[in-house]
Amino acid sequence: MSDASTTRYHPLSRALHWLLGLALVGNFALGLYMVDLPFSPARLQYYSWHKWAGVLVLAFSAVRLLNRLLSPPPALPHAIEAAMPSWQRWAHHATHVGLYVLFFAVPLLGWSFSSAAGFPVVLFGVLPLPDFVPVSESLADVLKQLHELAAFAMAGLVLLHIGGALKHHFIDRDGLLARMK
Repeated sequence: MSDASTTRYHPLSRALHWLLGLALVGNFALGLYMVDLPFSPARLQYYSWHKWAGVLVLAFSAVRLLNRLLSPPPALPHAIEAAMPSWQRWAHHATHVGLYVLFFAVPLLGWSFSSAAGFPVVLFGVLPLPDFVPVSESLADVLKQLHELAAFAMAGLVLLHIGGALKHHFIDRDGLLARMK
């Protein structure tokens, strides 16, 4: 085992990582499930839950970004970084940047889509949130497609991130995953 386990992330960073990861996977699964349901009270409830989870993802993302700026991640252990080909280092950084961009883009696009479609976001059914854009069917159509595209892009990056972590854990056996446990 390398020195990866001695360069662990801050406990708050680790907690936010796993909390946000679970929220993203759960909300993506809910989104896939609800879109093809027939119109019903259950479908409306799932949409509300999806919106609430999206707002929470946005809030967790803001806290996570602030935490990352105030408590930068530990550097990759030298042995691991030296063993990584340059394309893997590039993929590592590009995946993280892409994820952070999409942490904000996906929920903001969803919120904007909801506003344009004329369905306000009411957090937990009690706190109405402001609409970002005016009601517009044509704008709603565009925002819906962008929200879906961004959500699938984020799902792809999450799978790439998980795949990279599993590669380091099971193939390289370099202890990298221990930094986030």
